[in-house]
Amino acid sequence: MLEQEVKELIVDVLQLEDIEPAGIDSDAPLFVEGLGLDSIDALEIGVALQKRYGITLSPEAQETRRHFASVRALASMIETHRKK
Repeated sequence: MLEQEVKELIVDVLQLEDIEPAGIDSDAPLFVEGLGLDSIDALEIGVALQKRYGITLSPEAQETRRHFASVRALASMIETHRKK
């Protein structure tokens, strides 16, 4: 459920008109391969995560790169944040 929510957020925020949320593989890389997102896309997703879930990410932190590895990694990070 949360993974679907993250997919919808990505499609909405980045206005990916030619991609359906259901067509995004939860384990596929978000950057370079997979969806082919770039650093500007990451910034936009980060702002959306902050607005929707109250999560603040540091762009320099190594763990941020791990969180943005895939939809599943983002959903896991959101879930962990909710438990705190």
